[in-house]
Amino acid sequence: MPNSETEDIEINHLLKAIFQRYGYDFRSYTRGAIKRRVRQFMLRSGCSTLSELMPKLLRDESLFKELVGYFSITVTGMFRDPFVYRIIREQLIPYLKTYPFLKIWHAGCATGEEVYSLAIILQEEGLYHRSTIFGTDFNDAALSTAKAGLYALDKTDQFTKNYQQASGTRSFSEYYRVSCGSMSINPSLKKNIFFTNHNLVTDRVFGEMHLIMCRNVLIYFNKTLRNRVVKLFSESLVHGGFLCLGDKESLRFTDADKDYRIIDEKAKLYQKGLECTPDK
Repeated sequence: MPNSETEDIEINHLLKAIFQRYGYDFRSYTRGAIKRRVRQFMLRSGCSTLSELMPKLLRDESLFKELVGYFSITVTGMFRDPFVYRIIREQLIPYLKTYPFLKIWHAGCATGEEVYSLAIILQEEGLYHRSTIFGTDFNDAALSTAKAGLYALDKTDQFTKNYQQASGTRSFSEYYRVSCGSMSINPSLKKNIFFTNHNLVTDRVFGEMHLIMCRNVLIYFNKTLRNRVVKLFSESLVHGGFLCLGDKESLRFTDADKDYRIIDEKAKLYQKGLECTPDK
């Protein structure tokens, strides 16, 4: 393993080369996260040095796509952090019911479980039929899983428990069927959901949304990129729209801090358009 200074130089060259060759910009990701994932990928690829890995990545697009999978954060689950969905149901749904239609963006949706979780809440609250949900990620393999809506059957018990803790009003089994040894999301939950590739680092504003969810993605970005992405969200939200971040994330210390009010600090749920006054 090279010393830290040498490794930093090699990582910088690698990220610059990836951007120039493929257009994926990971240069503003936190360096610790990048290092961990590159080291893991080197073990997987059999390369002992970055100088050995780089030419292979630049010549072999399929190998690069494997690396993208390592850079993509796919830790997720149905109703992950159930209290967040309970608070959305209790505090956000009354606002959302005042709109004639809803546009929702789940950025960094990974394999889609949390997108379907929100769809279930909207259906139970009578809002799904007038909602359009966009699930986006830069990882095409993860998006394929999301579109298929097929998940490991051994996760069903945990998903059911999460759903119940999120104040689900029905039996969770109503929302899936068992197909070929997998848990298959019912087609009725898919009809208003559109999964598509979108890169928060390089792509632009994503429509006029009433709710944006982006949970546990910003923690992998440096301060400059966090501010860029939060600005992107602000420009994509209608006035009075809502933003939900991950439990380890916050708008505090970002350029947009004063543009939002806190709906729930624990759930990291914010509303755009009113000054954030956490001390009152």
